[in-house]
Amino acid sequence: MSSARAQIGFINAAHSFTHYSLLILPTAVLAMVNQGGMFGTDYGPILALATGGFILYGIFALPQGWLAAKIGRRTLMSIFFLGAGLSMIATGLCSTPLALGLTLGATGLFVAIYHPVGTALLVEVAGDKPGQAIGLNGVFGNVGVAMAPMLTAFIATQFGWHWAFILPGAACTLLGIFWMRLKVWDGHSQRQTKPFPTIPPAIVRQVVIILLLIAASSGLVFNAFTLLIPKLMQERLAGAPAVAGIAATLATLCGAATQLTVGRMIDRLTLRRLFMPFGIVLVPALVLLSFVQGWLIVPVAGLVAAVIFGQVTINETMTARYFSPALRTKMYSVRFFVGFLGSAAAPPVISVLHESTGNLTAAVLLLAVFALVILGCALSFPDRQEELNPSLWEEPRAIPVAAE
Repeated sequence: MSSARAQIGFINAAHSFTHYSLLILPTAVLAMVNQGGMFGTDYGPILALATGGFILYGIFALPQGWLAAKIGRRTLMSIFFLGAGLSMIATGLCSTPLALGLTLGATGLFVAIYHPVGTALLVEVAGDKPGQAIGLNGVFGNVGVAMAPMLTAFIATQFGWHWAFILPGAACTLLGIFWMRLKVWDGHSQRQTKPFPTIPPAIVRQVVIILLLIAASSGLVFNAFTLLIPKLMQERLAGAPAVAGIAATLATLCGAATQLTVGRMIDRLTLRRLFMPFGIVLVPALVLLSFVQGWLIVPVAGLVAAVIFGQVTINETMTARYFSPALRTKMYSVRFFVGFLGSAAAPPVISVLHESTGNLTAAVLLLAVFALVILGCALSFPDRQEELNPSLWEEPRAIPVAAE
């Protein structure tokens, strides 16, 4: 295996661990409330302990561009693997709410490294056609999201909720040790890339504004959906944690096929043409999800997952197409900072709405409202053929063309 392929493999695995680590608690809490003890028997207060982790997940995405320039992306990825792994192990050893909140916060801090640094590395290795690589990377992230409910439910049921944190933490730490022994591929010295085109500043400003609006709204929608889906399945199916975990995994895996398909299409179609159908479908799909009962909830949740995860691949490609390699890590840092500040609001919002209404219907309807913002962003994004043939940006006719 070449060092480039090996590096992509580690980056993809890191994406899985990033999302998996953040989504252990939403399923583990179902076992914790059954046990009671120091953590109590209420779902909302325990889930709210994840808030600090998501806040740090957002805040510490911002300085990653600066840190990458100072200490290097290889070192940051080493810190990611070892820090996230050891933090998960520490979470599994907790016996008080305070300790649980602190260790979940530490996990959020370390996994904040991944998206700005790992995504920029991936785009660099992928070269001029990053769509398929981003799509496959998105599948790995989605697998992390999808497997977290099922594996957590299984481990917590068989061995106790503590091991649901300890086992993936040990695996992440071990992967970090192997990463440190890897000879990382140097894209700047081994790939002759074409000069990045000069894109009209007005278009770049338009894209920046839309990207930040997408980040804030989709950050909340993405995180809230992945947090509430195990509990929503338990409510609508009236099943045990294991049943809810399996149903949540089946629904979330639908996003994997979408991301892979979008990744294959994204190098052949403009971003707006791909983005629009997702934006149109998401609002009614979330409204339907808020009311549907019984096993019908699984395919409806699968549709929602497919749309939400498909959008992630499109949004990450926007940065690759409109920002030069020198600016990508910084732009990814800013975008994920804004996005994860939105995602940090998800745990307390779900907690408050669940405590006040007794179910998750209101929370899902709130997500439909934010999906309207995403639809507006899709309508406003430029539809430019220059995305597929960057040399056209240099032609005078490319400058002021109104978006369709």
